[in-house]
Amino acid sequence: MPVKKLKKSVLKLPNDRGPHIPLRITDTTLRDAHQSLWATRMRTADIMGIIDAVDAVGYYSLEVWGGATFDVCLRFLREDPWERLDLIKARCKKTPLQMLLRGQNLLGYKNYPDDVLDRFIALSVKHGVDIFRIFDALNDTRNLEQAIKSVKKYGAHAQGTICYTISPVHTVAKFVKIVKEQIAMGIDSLCIKDMAGILTPIAAEQLVSAIIRETSIPVQVHTHTTSGMATASCVEAVRAGAGAIDCAISPMAGFSSQPPVETMLAIFAEMPYHANLDQDAIKRVCEYFVDLAPRRQLSAAQSMNIIDPEVIRHHIPGGMISNLRSQLVQQNALDKIGDVFEELPRVRADLGYPPLVTPTSQIVGIQAVMNVLAGERYKLVPQEIKDYVRGLYGRSPAPIKAEVRRHILGTEKSITCRPADLLPPGLPEATDNVDPKLIQKEEDILSYVLFPEVALSYFAWRALPTDQRPPIPADEELKKQKLVLAEDLQPPMPPQPFLSPTDYKSLQGLMNTVQQLSISELTIRRHDLSMTLRTDQPMTLAHNVVVAPAAGDGAAVAPAGKEAAGAAPAAAAPMALPVPAKPVSDLPDNTVLIKSPLAGNFYRSSAPNTPPLVEVGAAVKAGDPLCIVEAMKLFNEIKAPVAGKVVKIMCEHGKPVAKDDPIIAIVPTA
Repeated sequence: MPVKKLKKSVLKLPNDRGPHIPLRITDTTLRDAHQSLWATRMRTADIMGIIDAVDAVGYYSLEVWGGATFDVCLRFLREDPWERLDLIKARCKKTPLQMLLRGQNLLGYKNYPDDVLDRFIALSVKHGVDIFRIFDALNDTRNLEQAIKSVKKYGAHAQGTICYTISPVHTVAKFVKIVKEQIAMGIDSLCIKDMAGILTPIAAEQLVSAIIRETSIPVQVHTHTTSGMATASCVEAVRAGAGAIDCAISPMAGFSSQPPVETMLAIFAEMPYHANLDQDAIKRVCEYFVDLAPRRQLSAAQSMNIIDPEVIRHHIPGGMISNLRSQLVQQNALDKIGDVFEELPRVRADLGYPPLVTPTSQIVGIQAVMNVLAGERYKLVPQEIKDYVRGLYGRSPAPIKAEVRRHILGTEKSITCRPADLLPPGLPEATDNVDPKLIQKEEDILSYVLFPEVALSYFAWRALPTDQRPPIPADEELKKQKLVLAEDLQPPMPPQPFLSPTDYKSLQGLMNTVQQLSISELTIRRHDLSMTLRTDQPMTLAHNVVVAPAAGDGAAVAPAGKEAAGAAPAAAAPMALPVPAKPVSDLPDNTVLIKSPLAGNFYRSSAPNTPPLVEVGAAVKAGDPLCIVEAMKLFNEIKAPVAGKVVKIMCEHGKPVAKDDPIIAIVPTA
């Protein structure tokens, strides 16, 4: 299908209402909307259940791919993103398909070599992408040049992008200069990408007017309704000359998503701008997503507020808000989200005011999270932050604060060339260390290059017989959510006796047995209650059970805060368990336990199929890398706090770890 050009035409209407100006609308429901509201958890089956109606609406284009969809398909949904694209293209006969491409970052969180970028774009066009919206998080046009060239080479529409943000260095004149640089590279149209919803109506009018006045490029506007300004901003942008806007179907619109298409159509119906969309098809799509939403939205992504006025301060983009909440839940730190919102603007200023869009939104956002969780700024610094300060993502809009640069890099210098110029070709040896049985097609190679650990996990899952595959991670998320909701909805159960006096008398013998077996933790369950015993710390019954008189049996033991069945309201004083002797351990007394600073996945090596960073028995110096904890899509190198010998590795490669879990033991050098 030929790609439509974003050209403004004027038609005269017979009813003397003035000129009829076509308005083009891109629908984001199948990509950015569910990324913003559902942490990208829409399934391919969900899309295929409504794609015919979506295709019939008459949109200018459908944004269906790119952004976080690729990663989430593999990581959480156990789906092949290439197959999703094929299925959508097979059914979309009327509407061009669009994807969001992060320039030299493609769909990942770092720059990739030019050969990887070129082949990825070639395959994307082959699978059905008609329009590529290409952006760079830093608005560094050097990172767009090769992507624009490849998109044009393979016959698709190259839409350039400016990432809109507010800072002392981001002016209208600066944005127009960036637009002109992209026009010189050959873009077909331009998108003003307001990822956080901070583009005010007046700013929209001023920016669009300046671009229209100084160039002839067709302009499209993408924004989010997070701050409540998006609808008005879109209207002013169109009146200033923008020929296209992004919208979502109403159940998938609002808050951190895009403006609802139904609302925008009603507004423009009284103006000369008309999109001529099929209202019956829109109604069918709306009803479908009203029904689907409760079954897909994660509770961590939900918010009671439909407007976030704080976004004007923290600038967190729509696609990141739901993921940030989900990630803080994983860290058991959702109560810290306010502190993170306060810290984030400070980190952004430290790093030279980068626009907050993937990957810089993740990089800046996660550094803010780490600063808050660690209680100390830049105590934990992910590898991606180091690479950013080195210049490996591109030029920062303003200079990075000197003291922050010194803290992160020491005396190391930053690069000044195009970052991809430093990268050797990435395809010739990309999968040399991967089991050939796991690679089924060329697209798998690209998936692996972009997300090595995630892709390998998916390939291994895919290779298993259907009845032997582990549960899909996204299904497990929903099960846990339903259990929590069910618990909230259930009336409290009558308390049940937990331990009888006879049971309690046997605890001392049980504790002795636990110590002899070197068991560090034991959970006792009775009815729907449980009590956990640990041998590495003094324990009292006060935290788990209390003793109270009971009818007929002298005493019964029940959970703290609850009375045993038949117990009198006044409980006796809590009874202490015997404090165990020094826990049995195979580690010397002076052992230093390295604990995971975050919840995430533990990796012994810095890249797939490479040797571990350390082995048991290895001598290390203070500051030597020991392992990697991948948290919130960033890789955190864990370093030795002291010089010594590694005596134990306490986690399994590739497995989850909780915050503060011991991961490596070191005996310091005397």
